[in-house]
Amino acid sequence: MIAGVDVSRLVVTCRNKSSVEAHYLPAIRLGGWQGPIELVAPGDPVDLAGAAGLLLTGGDDIHPCRWDPAEPLHPTAEPDAARDALELPLARAAWERRLPILGICRGEQLLNVALGGTLIQDIPSHYGCHPGLHRLGSSQEGPRLAHGVEVDPGSRLRALVGPGEVFVNSRHHQAAGRLAPVLRLSAWHAATERDGQPLVEGIEAPDPDRWVVGVQWHPENLVTLDHPAGVSALGLFRGFAQALGGR
Repeated sequence: MIAGVDVSRLVVTCRNKSSVEAHYLPAIRLGGWQGPIELVAPGDPVDLAGAAGLLLTGGDDIHPCRWDPAEPLHPTAEPDAARDALELPLARAAWERRLPILGICRGEQLLNVALGGTLIQDIPSHYGCHPGLHRLGSSQEGPRLAHGVEVDPGSRLRALVGPGEVFVNSRHHQAAGRLAPVLRLSAWHAATERDGQPLVEGIEAPDPDRWVVGVQWHPENLVTLDHPAGVSALGLFRGFAQALGGR
C-alpha cells in the first residue's frame, strides 16, 4: 500500500460501469488478472499512483477539437466530451509512468489522439465503403464476426493473437488517421483503404519495454467463443494480465 492506494489495481475507464462489469471484467479475469479493479467514469476522482495499468474501454466518439481545433464535427459523430476530458490526460499520465495500457475501440482511438495522432471521423464517407461493414453488431447467438484483419508479423500484437488472419467483430465508425509519433501500425483491414492507406485496426508502442496496445475491435466479447477469434481475443487479455503482473 502507498498512502492508502493499492499498488496493484487495474484502472478501467468507462461511461457505464454496469456494462463494463458485465462484458470487460469477465474477459480480464479469464485473461488471468485476479487483482483489484477500479472502474472510473466521468466525475470520479482518479489517481494513477501505484496503479498496475490502464484499460481504456469502448464508447462514443472523440471530438475533433481534441486533435485539430479547426476541424468541424462530422454530422454522424456523437462525441462524449466528459470522457474525453477524463481519459486524455489519464492516458498521457499512464504513458509517462510507463504503465501497461490496453485501448479497445474508442480506447484505441483515444490512445492515438492522447499521444499526438488524429482520427478519421466517419469511415463510410472517408473510405467509400458500405456503412454496415465496420458497424456489425451482435445477434441473439452472440457477437458477429465482421471481417478478418492482417497483423504485422513482427509486432507485439502478433505474438499475442497468434498466427494467421485474425477474425474480429466490428462496431465503430471512427478510426485512427495519422498515427501518433510514438506509436506504430500493428494491424489493418486491407479491403478498406484510401490512397493506398488501409483502415487502422491495431496500434502499439514500438519500444519493446513498453506494453502499450490498441485494437479497433471488441475482444472482450469474443474470449469465450469456440473459434480462432476466441483464442486470439483470450491471448490479448492474457498478455495484458502478464504485463500487469499476473497476480
